[in-house]
Amino acid sequence: MRGFLASSIGVTCAAALALPLTPPALAATARPVPTTEVATAARPAPHAGTPDTTKTGRRGAEPSAAGSTQSLPLEPLTRNRATPSASASASASASAEQGLSRRAVRRFSLVGVIWDDPHAELHGRVHVRTRAAGTGTWSGWQDVETHNADHAADLDTPESTSGRVRGATAPLWVGDSDGVELRVRSELQGTGGRSIAVSAPSLPSGLRLELVDPGEGDEALPGGPVDSPRTGGLNTETSAATDASAANADLAPLGATEITALSRAATEREFYTLRAGESLERQRAKPYVGPRPRIVTRRGWGANEGLRERKFVYTKKVKAAFVHHTASGNKYRCSQSPSLIRSIYRYHVKSMGWRDVGYNFLIDKCGKIYEGRAGGVARPVLGAHTLGFNSNSMGIAVLGSYGAKKPSSAAVKAIARVTAWKLGLYRMNPRGKTYLKSAGSNLYRKGKKVRLNVISGHRDGFRTSCPGRKLYGKLGSARTKAARYQGR
Repeated sequence: MRGFLASSIGVTCAAALALPLTPPALAATARPVPTTEVATAARPAPHAGTPDTTKTGRRGAEPSAAGSTQSLPLEPLTRNRATPSASASASASASAEQGLSRRAVRRFSLVGVIWDDPHAELHGRVHVRTRAAGTGTWSGWQDVETHNADHAADLDTPESTSGRVRGATAPLWVGDSDGVELRVRSELQGTGGRSIAVSAPSLPSGLRLELVDPGEGDEALPGGPVDSPRTGGLNTETSAATDASAANADLAPLGATEITALSRAATEREFYTLRAGESLERQRAKPYVGPRPRIVTRRGWGANEGLRERKFVYTKKVKAAFVHHTASGNKYRCSQSPSLIRSIYRYHVKSMGWRDVGYNFLIDKCGKIYEGRAGGVARPVLGAHTLGFNSNSMGIAVLGSYGAKKPSSAAVKAIARVTAWKLGLYRMNPRGKTYLKSAGSNLYRKGKKVRLNVISGHRDGFRTSCPGRKLYGKLGSARTKAARYQGR
């Protein structure tokens, strides 16, 4: 991998202040839907400027092999409709509350809400309930995390100025479902943490519900299904899959579904190969690099390479790692992790308009590590994970929500293992400090040099609750473990 440190990319941004959310005041009791219940099948509409990639199909049909997205415009709700919030003000206008009535839709597993202006904020509450496919049982009302602007590509980069980018909530994993009901209500925090209703136009324009079917995961294989409006054909799709795999050619055979773990000795030998372009003085310095962990490749989790932009974009180096949570809920089994990642990938690209999934790595609660944004796991791939600090850093997202729930010890260990290896390739000490230049965030002005932990939480670079209080509290342990893996 000689010469894999590509030229730096300048990035700038300005972002919105994240507001705290209050929990739902009321949860509906789950119940089966009677077979006589009438529900209109959703008719998806294409996003402005983006081809409609939703697959057609009958109600109750099996998911599309290549995955699909249903995009449904929200409707104003009248004040006499039942809402999941007991504290809702009776004086709120219908335009301050939008949503969708209970209805049957094609199968999906992940939900999110998007809107037209990526710089607009959704000050309010988003509640959704879904019907489990096969059982007809409706879930209780669930909160969708509304403040997602802090996970984004920096402004003035081609990714953010493409004209396709939209504002969005965090995605929520709900599992295999075929019915949905949604409420979006504009609210601001009052005194004592109480929610108060505000009048329109507080809700952003162009609100749409996104229902994502992750597909079956075989779309990355040669000859697999294609959903490739940007690249236009099976040959191009296969070529994109080959390119993504070839970016890891120094670490695994072409087409590999995983990059195998190495011993420390083997990793040190690999280190000298990867850093062959360094000066002789640097090459003589002892490498503090952790053993390479096992990493599931994009092919391994079934990435549809036709969705993303073809070009790989790199920054100069990797000086820091930002830890995130996906805020997508914890109701997934580890066997579903590839499906969850495919859903997040599709949501980032098709719904939010990003060039690829935003994170460089993803980790599930069983501690399995997955390749994120394409371009090579050992290379300094520019991500879209920490608004203002995407350059010269990498983003690691733990699948789930960790504000109130502790992350598993396996997930914390995986953070330590992948950072010990990847930061070690760039001679960074996981327990050390480093300086990054801010591209502009709600914490640091553009151009300011900020001293950060080499392993930082998302909230260290942007005012946000991410990666959740419980996960953030485990970063000290991750730093210590990572340093130990490096032999420090």
